[in-house]
Amino acid sequence: MQRQPENSPSSAWVLTDGKAGDLAQCIGVVEALGCPYETRRIAPRPPFSWWLPFGPTDPRERETKDGSPISAPYPDLVVASGRRAAAYLKRIKRLSRGKTFTVFLKDPKTGPGAADLIWVPEHDKLRGRNVLVTPTSPHRFSAGRLEELRTDKVTEIDKLGHPRIAVLIGGDSRHHTFTEDDQHKLLNGLRQLAQEHDAHFMITASRRTPPGLAYGLAGLAKSGSHVYWTGKGNNPLGHYLAKADAIVATADSTNMIGEAAVTGKPVHVFHPSGGHDKITRFLGTLRHLGVIHPFPGPLKTTTYEPIDATPLIAERILTDYSASRQQDTGSSTS
Repeated sequence: MQRQPENSPSSAWVLTDGKAGDLAQCIGVVEALGCPYETRRIAPRPPFSWWLPFGPTDPRERETKDGSPISAPYPDLVVASGRRAAAYLKRIKRLSRGKTFTVFLKDPKTGPGAADLIWVPEHDKLRGRNVLVTPTSPHRFSAGRLEELRTDKVTEIDKLGHPRIAVLIGGDSRHHTFTEDDQHKLLNGLRQLAQEHDAHFMITASRRTPPGLAYGLAGLAKSGSHVYWTGKGNNPLGHYLAKADAIVATADSTNMIGEAAVTGKPVHVFHPSGGHDKITRFLGTLRHLGVIHPFPGPLKTTTYEPIDATPLIAERILTDYSASRQQDTGSSTS
């Protein structure tokens, strides 16, 4: 997206506890702003980590300590995510004397006063004047980036026939469990898809994927004209998404499904055992928009207008940041 020439942040921090999903969302937003940024990682110790986001920050990471992740000078903008980061973000706001514009991604659990701007997905219940709501989550795969990846030459992918299916597999989580029956159902559904549609898979698993399922996916990849990422080398997810005709994803990860929705390609969702009301609401929204379809089930090839929250969040940040700077200028001259 194009940056506004005036009243735009010229420096930023990304503040998380290092979780890959939180970090990717924050970086995606800051990169969409075109703003230089630093990553700042917090690592509060127990018992302080237990009390966050409500309790105090870890004194070991106080701004006066060597190597503190929140020491001055403070940037124009901080984008944070993860419950442990919420208290640190408020502290930065106070330490900067209100000059740093603060953004929090996802529900901070402490209400809308946790930051100047908060983004939440539609399936979360937090609402407020400074709360932006979108159906899907931010990520690092902009439309422009996907177009670049689509034209990249990647021999092992480009030699695959069509339809090419990106297969994005998560794993066991707080709310979902891949039982043996689930694993058999998923693998059999993929085998049927390959057989009936001569589909070619680009498969990536997760650290959470059960070993038996990972073994089955690797075996499936060897049985035909498919590729399987073993976790070594550069993550090919971007190329998989860019070069896919359709996508199969598991319902345990809203981030993964949200990334798939930016492609405009049909997303076939497999439901492992378990679930959560928030995830059900999220999937219901995307089903209503024609983005997702059940898996196993018929292969869909219909497209839709890509759904991308990242530029919307970046645009709102620029608007609110500019308004806050104009207000500060007006206050200082009055």
